Amino acid sequence: MAQFLKTQASGILACDFFTVETAFLKTLYVLFFIEIGTRRVHVTVSTTNPDSSFVTQQARNLVMSLAEAGTQIGFFLIRDRDAKFSRSFDDVFVSEGIRVIRTPIRAPNANAFAERWIETLRAECLDWLLILGPRHLDRILRIYVQHYNRRRPHRGLELRVPESLDPVEEADGVSAIERRDLLGGLVHEYTRAA
Repeated sequence: MAQFLKTQASGILACDFFTVETAFLKTLYVLFFIEIGTRRVHVTVSTTNPDSSFVTQQARNLVMSLAEAGTQIGFFLIRDRDAKFSRSFDDVFVSEGIRVIRTPIRAPNANAFAERWIETLRAECLDWLLILGPRHLDRILRIYVQHYNRRRPHRGLELRVPESLDPVEEADGVSAIERRDLLGGLVHEYTRAA
């Protein structure tokens, strides 16, 4: 049963918006996509006005970047019923053979992976920083998402990271460890010393 669920999850994308208040009291919106099977996250640029043309262009950008990387896009896209997601947004995915599934009204648990990622992002990063503007937020998100996808172990993936699903090696003994600080010391990455 677990293997069946893992194979099904590999073909599902989820997307959602989250908002960030800047130090100057402006609201920024960020659209992100998460691959359910690998927990790999794709974040778009922030904007103050997420209209239909913005979300459609971000969908096109995602589809093109996944195609260039040779990543299979999936079979389903889960999204909520937000008015920002227009028909043209859905059409980008439908043209790639992806079925768009809208969650029920007022049912955040129906898009649980996306909601959980927002909670993780806030707890580990955004709640600890004052965001000055869109460029500042985009830089922080780029650094954090790179850490999340390449270095942060995930319990649901047997302590593997999304972009390298190799098995975790058992250590023979304790060797020297190097620490690298990101975002001014907010996030730490650890590696074995050479």
